[in-house]
Amino acid sequence: MRIADVNGKDRQRIPDGKLCSAGIDGYRGLDLPRADWPSTRLAPGAELTLDYSSSIPHTGTFELYLTKPGYDPTRPLKWSDLDAKPFAKVKDPELTDGAYHLKAKLPSDRTGRQLLYTIWRNSSTPDTYYSCSDIVLSAGAKDSDARAPADNTGNTGNTDDAADTDNTADAAGRADETEGGGTTMPLVAGGSAAAVLTAAGVFVTRRRRR
Repeated sequence: MRIADVNGKDRQRIPDGKLCSAGIDGYRGLDLPRADWPSTRLAPGAELTLDYSSSIPHTGTFELYLTKPGYDPTRPLKWSDLDAKPFAKVKDPELTDGAYHLKAKLPSDRTGRQLLYTIWRNSSTPDTYYSCSDIVLSAGAKDSDARAPADNTGNTGNTDDAADTDNTADAAGRADETEGGGTTMPLVAGGSAAAVLTAAGVFVTRRRRR
């Protein structure tokens, strides 16, 4: 989700319970509290690579957050459910071959179903991007490369832009968890940027509308 003029005031601008939609009403279905969102099994402490594709270079900082131990996916996501500080932060990565390649390592102190929350704060534009990825941390998860596309870009809090590409449809439907492989999910909205998360040999799915 893309929101303009946040200026670092994420918690003041985006209310609790609306983190995945970034408060955009047409995407409110992304905020549904449920334990059957598409998810991926990863190992605690796994190495990640976030490939953030873009047709236009931007400067800015990527922040990756993980939910705290005891996170309950059947309750609305609150800011207090996330760690106070990101477990990874990358400033002004170079755009190489049409993507930003971000290296990170998951925390090793939690297991079970968790949520990976990504914030990209542009400094060359007034925009900030938000997205949610559901994961299951398991010691038995495989540890090889994987990738999956995301649908967190090309959407804005602007009323006119938010109306593009059937933005009024709610997120719904159920997908099976993946382990060791999966099917690439297509982007559901246009824009100059898109994200691909690679980790542990499996497709890491981002929340998306159906």
